[in-house]
Amino acid sequence: MLPTISSAPAGATTILLIRHGETAWNAERRLQGHLDIALNAEGERQAAALGEALAGERIDLVVSSDLMRARQTAAAIQGRSGQGMALDPALRERCYGGFEGLLYSEIAARFPREFAEWQARNVYAELPPGTNQGETFRQFYERVMGAVMGHARLHPGKTLALVAHGGVLECAYRAALGLPLETPRDFKVHNASINRFVVEKEGLRLLSWGEVDHLRLAALDDLP
Repeated sequence: MLPTISSAPAGATTILLIRHGETAWNAERRLQGHLDIALNAEGERQAAALGEALAGERIDLVVSSDLMRARQTAAAIQGRSGQGMALDPALRERCYGGFEGLLYSEIAARFPREFAEWQARNVYAELPPGTNQGETFRQFYERVMGAVMGHARLHPGKTLALVAHGGVLECAYRAALGLPLETPRDFKVHNASINRFVVEKEGLRLLSWGEVDHLRLAALDDLP
């Protein structure tokens, strides 16, 4: 989906919601969840390009998930913006319990019933136990939106960069567009993308989605 861009009203609370850069597990489609995986070389390049792209924009505060892949991405933004950075575990990815650390094909083979419910978008389905305690999608959505809107309430009229994960971006997109949680995710959530929202009385309104031109330009610059 190409980004649709509109502007926020003067004095509005604006949220730049950003997914972390790529990890090795992203590249091989291995589920991360709450497991703490660092950026790979491509993710580090993406984070640097993201920081450069946002260097000239007003950002009052950077808030990151406490997982390493998000913190590394947020540090690239914070380093260029010069603003403070806070960590918030409530911005973590969904916890997938026993799915974590497995390839999608391995999940389907090892947990066929739970995998089928996950793919069918059963938002109340519980996940098998693992290193971490899994969340239903409904629990995850409520955690994420409570965190996003909580930061907005704490910083009215400010521009916040929230650096998080693909599932977190999905929750905000659904909230802004009023999409039921049970519907398929038929929209892209890109690593190191910029996604802009304005906070209104009714909740979030989407300003733009999936801005990734900064990543393409950086890739072109690397060509001989």
